[in-house]
Amino acid sequence: MVLDDYKEETSFNSFKKMVLDDYKLARISRETSILGRKEVLNGRAKFGIFGDGKEIPQLAMAKVFKNGDYRSGYYRDQTFMMAIGVLTVRNFFSQLYAHSDLEAEPVSSGRMMTAHFGTRYLNKHGDWKNLIQQKNSSADISSTAAQMPRLLGLAQASKIYKELKNLKETHKMFSHNGNEVAFGTIGNASISQGLFWETLNAASVLQIPIVLSIWDDEYGISVPNEYQFSKRNISDLLSGFHRSKKEKGIEIIRVNGYNYIDLTKTYIKADKIARYEHVPVIIHVTDLTQPQGHSTSSSHERYKSKERLKWEMNHDGIKKFRDWILNFSFSIHKKNCCKIASIDNLDQIDLEAKEYVKNEQEKAWKAFQKPINKIRNEVLSILLYKMQDIYADKKWIKKYIEKYVKELQNITENYYTKKSIFRIARKILYLLSEVKSYTKNHLIEWIKKKYHEEHENYSSHLYSISDKASVKITEVFPVYNSNFEVDGRIVLRENFDKLLELHPDLLIFGEDVGKIGDVNQGLEGLQKKYGKIRVFDTGIRESTILGQGIGLAMRGLRPIVEIQYIDYILYALQIMSDDLACLQYRTKGGQKAPVIIRTRGHRLEGIWHSGSPMGGIINYLRGVLVLVPRNMVKAAGFYNTLLSGDDPALIVECLNGYRIKEKLPKNLGLFRTPIGIVEITRKGKDITMVTYGSTWRIVNEAAKELYKMNIDSEIIDIQSLLPFDLQKDIVKSLQKTNRLLIIDEDVPGGASAYILQKILEEQNGYYYLDYPPVTITAQEHRPPYGSDGDYFSKPSVENIVEKVLKIMHDS
Repeated sequence: MVLDDYKEETSFNSFKKMVLDDYKLARISRETSILGRKEVLNGRAKFGIFGDGKEIPQLAMAKVFKNGDYRSGYYRDQTFMMAIGVLTVRNFFSQLYAHSDLEAEPVSSGRMMTAHFGTRYLNKHGDWKNLIQQKNSSADISSTAAQMPRLLGLAQASKIYKELKNLKETHKMFSHNGNEVAFGTIGNASISQGLFWETLNAASVLQIPIVLSIWDDEYGISVPNEYQFSKRNISDLLSGFHRSKKEKGIEIIRVNGYNYIDLTKTYIKADKIARYEHVPVIIHVTDLTQPQGHSTSSSHERYKSKERLKWEMNHDGIKKFRDWILNFSFSIHKKNCCKIASIDNLDQIDLEAKEYVKNEQEKAWKAFQKPINKIRNEVLSILLYKMQDIYADKKWIKKYIEKYVKELQNITENYYTKKSIFRIARKILYLLSEVKSYTKNHLIEWIKKKYHEEHENYSSHLYSISDKASVKITEVFPVYNSNFEVDGRIVLRENFDKLLELHPDLLIFGEDVGKIGDVNQGLEGLQKKYGKIRVFDTGIRESTILGQGIGLAMRGLRPIVEIQYIDYILYALQIMSDDLACLQYRTKGGQKAPVIIRTRGHRLEGIWHSGSPMGGIINYLRGVLVLVPRNMVKAAGFYNTLLSGDDPALIVECLNGYRIKEKLPKNLGLFRTPIGIVEITRKGKDITMVTYGSTWRIVNEAAKELYKMNIDSEIIDIQSLLPFDLQKDIVKSLQKTNRLLIIDEDVPGGASAYILQKILEEQNGYYYLDYPPVTITAQEHRPPYGSDGDYFSKPSVENIVEKVLKIMHDS
């Protein structure tokens, strides 16, 4: 081998240093995996999954990963994360122990299990950092292949920044002329998932700068490749996507996973193709191993043959790398005289790596135990020194408390957790339930205070905490010049037009969004006015439409993604729940993706175009605002509010509202519908009727009928389900009417159960009721086709009138 084949200007000494540095890091990463497994098996951690066997290709990938680039990866990329300088060994073990200190575990503050990586995009106030000046990794998720959809958006952002020159100055923290590459990683078995193929197809169509690595160790836990896909070679399986001179596509490269030089050359080549040609590249990395098996929950000796285990031992990437280093010689003046290292040199590196990892693990463990020790000492102080007055009067209590004190003092290190301490403290309070004592109150106050602190550690940042949080944005009322009315779709269209003008980073896309301006013409003519970069069509692929939105929003753009009907949300629900909804939470405010999801639903004809699955949505999407406007002015106001804020949100427009006449506001793009605030749309004194969306119109018709019978109904439009009635206005209505009827076109026990829990439990609404709360919902089945099917399966005016008459008669 001649050094010049690698890099002309690189001297042998610098080349030698690079190789040995890489070898040392590979050994450090491997020792981290080995010791990490031991820490799980000895009880100090709950679960372990590690990147052993994947070290060498990840070192090669790190060489071309630049500031401003993004990773959307697989949970075995620890070597890569170490190589780009965003993960330390101590960080790794802090995550393994679930240390809730953000400085010790900056990825997630212990919220994500081990090997789930990410970098912090936001400062402590929830505002963007300068992402061009750092290496970026979106936060990992466990669901296999679910990292793929957002990879599209991360890469597409580079193409958009390259095209939209007007963003060069305003968005310079997010892109440098669109020269960034999105690096994806995935395991071989996970390519069986539909999300992989959907993403691959979209990437091929979009022609965006992706470098996707497939780590192929030939197994998915215990299942070998032969059961995962039809062809043994993944590269052959993907060959239909390979680009040619006549057709666009994907560059596909296959490389051996332990050949250090070939890997380095491959990633340099792939990076150039993606970065400068904007062609997606797949690198199929073969012959990888998994020395410790899939995770600490299983042993690979159970499912791999002796022959396979022997092969893996002989073809271990680090072993092969070591052999290559020892056999390497460099020719100077046609003489082979220069070696990289001797066996003794490498043995010394191995020893130093092992000692270093052990020292860092011990420091991580001590740091993890320190706050727990503090909590234990505080409890012991209360029990030993501040309860003497109780002991004097209640000697039998002293006996039990002494038992708990001994238990606290003798807790073994491995099972020494905050949970074990709090359980003891709370058990003691049970004993003292009949005791009146200052010191008992001291213990109660201590538990309350500490619980509040732990809430910050384990339950904060589900929603935005920044100054741009949508709930902090004040209402701006629509202003009208006259009573002139237009179709509801016109209100939306004119408002979107103004938003595209006001927000040059706004993008709107989805199925049928571009050329025809969506199926209900709410975007009619806007692609022609603003261009195909800002308003564009996509294929029929809901999961990756949403993924594009997530990735684009992570890179500082403001996407509105359209899922054509709410029934089709099911295709994207996993990504909405596993990735988007928990993003701020699982990174403890380190990342955000303020994507707005536009859809339409509720009343129409037919099983797949009339859905209102709000119960499922609000349960799966905590962390996403769920907004249910009753008309298009309210919907437009929500879009205006959200684009002033930084929360992800789902807006459900009323399907039967596009042709209903509404007044057109003159302050388009500027009026704002408040989030988390209900609206009393009809005042009354006899009964409170709570509803939202399309059903609001039916409730109003029923109220008019009831008024003819001298029943005065108060109607409350919820407007937003997540968050719900932050000012607790519904309970104020109940104080007046003392009767509650909830009308919802979800299934029984769907959103109505959620609404009841909020009103009765959180607002203590039960206290003011003179009659049991009542719900009117749709039937359990999906609505059948036709007007009659709608009438007999969803709430009607007559259903409401009859139910209210019964309530009033009985009460």
